[in-house]
Amino acid sequence: MEKTLFRLLKGTMFVAMAGIWLFSCKPKISDQDIEAKIQSNTALSHLVATVQDGVVTLSGEAKDQADQMDSEAAVKSIEGVKQVINNTTIAPPPPPAPVEIAADDPLTKGIADALKDFPTVKATAADGIITVTGETTAANWRKIKMTLDGLKPKKVDATALKIN
Repeated sequence: MEKTLFRLLKGTMFVAMAGIWLFSCKPKISDQDIEAKIQSNTALSHLVATVQDGVVTLSGEAKDQADQMDSEAAVKSIEGVKQVINNTTIAPPPPPAPVEIAADDPLTKGIADALKDFPTVKATAADGIITVTGETTAANWRKIKMTLDGLKPKKVDATALKIN
């Protein structure tokens, strides 16, 4: 009886060990397979990926920080990837729009409209610069200045303006 129990225990242990061995040995995914999965992902098409021993190195230019993080997460989710080294850079922001400078004729017309309520203030436009002369209060000057700045001149020169 003891021999039978021992044989049964020995057989059960053998089956258990064989089962663990068979199910724990997954086929290894090759670097080429990982690289192919990365290349087939259209969200990663703007980046370059190299794979060595399951370690993926990303390089290239991401649109923004969110794109950089999303790309890394997408690569990490690929089966067989052990680690991701993210060497991507973030694209610089676009340059600011150029400042629009108005020509003198529209400036002259705009000056006349802006100063119609302020008879003690005069202004002229030359080469995109508005020169203001005369006399006004500080409160009125703020209104005039905002209106003149809205005409988009190169500069508003009020050095000859007397503010009370």
